[in-house]
Amino acid sequence: MQEHLPKAQIVFDHFHVIKLFNDKLSQLRRDLHRGAVEKMHKDVLKGTRWLLLKNPENLDPRKNERQRLDEALKINQPLATAYYMKEDLRRFWSHPDKAAAEKFLTDWLFRAWASGIPMLKKMANTLAAKRSGLLAYYDFKISSGKLEGFNNKIKTMQRQAYGFRDQEFFTLKIFALHEVKYALIG
Repeated sequence: MQEHLPKAQIVFDHFHVIKLFNDKLSQLRRDLHRGAVEKMHKDVLKGTRWLLLKNPENLDPRKNERQRLDEALKINQPLATAYYMKEDLRRFWSHPDKAAAEKFLTDWLFRAWASGIPMLKKMANTLAAKRSGLLAYYDFKISSGKLEGFNNKIKTMQRQAYGFRDQEFFTLKIFALHEVKYALIG
């Protein structure tokens, strides 16, 4: 990339970093579930994957999701530490400037390494290696979310039509996509 775009900088998107962490958190939960000896621990861990991945503000009080999550975290210290570290990492993108974000990231990395949890150490190593791409967010304040959403709309349109034979018509449909409003029917 540097050869063709020497001034380009890589900016790591919030979504992708948290998705990577969530994948590792899910694997940790599975490993802990497999290693649990007591049936009660297994039962509490079972079905908590989505609770761990949800943002805390989206937990449904009518379904006692907060209570179920707290119960699972209470009996499992490594899972609780990893979960709270994930929630803390989400704050990285809300700092007022790059200096504050850099200080936060350094602190987060040291806490992850000191945790003694292999999954957190590995995640910290990954983030440390990608530090400049993470901090570049504060130089450009961009996200690829809208672009990825638009690409998904194009893919959906292609699947629904089983491919267009007329490339010009397909291009016109893409240009018109921003005008499409989706509604639930039924």
